[in-house]
Amino acid sequence: MPKAPVHSDRKPNGTFAKGNKLGGGKAGSRHKVTKAVEALLEGEAEGLTRKAVEMALTGDTVALRLCLDRIAPPKKDRTVSVKLPKVKTASDAVNASTSILEAVSDGEITPDEGARILSLLTAHKALIETCELEARLTALEQGAAA
Repeated sequence: MPKAPVHSDRKPNGTFAKGNKLGGGKAGSRHKVTKAVEALLEGEAEGLTRKAVEMALTGDTVALRLCLDRIAPPKKDRTVSVKLPKVKTASDAVNASTSILEAVSDGEITPDEGARILSLLTAHKALIETCELEARLTALEQGAAA
C-alpha cells in the first residue's frame, strides 16, 4: 500500500490547517479549478442543456439518464406502511417485531426496510425500558425515604 504524501500544511497534531490551501483562499472559498470550470461554462448552460436533451432524444443512454435524473431524481427512501400494535411496554415491542418479520416474509416490505423499522423499534424499546427503570428507582427512593 503506498504511503500518503507528506503535507507541509499539517499542524503538529497531524490535522490540516483551516482554509483552502490548494486554491490559496480562506476557509469556505472555492477551489481554483472549480472557479475555472465555472468561468468556462458561464453563459453556456442553456446550450449544453439543449444539446443533452437532443442527444437523449436520439437514443444516447448516458444523456437520457442525465436528463431523467434531473427531471425525477431517484428517491433515497420510500414510505412504507406496516400495521403495528401500539408499543407502550418492552413486551409490546416483541409483538411489533413479529409483525415486522411477518411483513418481510409476506413480501409487503423488503428485508432492508424491515431492518430499518426494527432499528427504530429497538431504539424505542430502549427508551421505554429507561423510563420504566427511572420510575422504579424513583419509587424505591421514595420508599427508602419514608
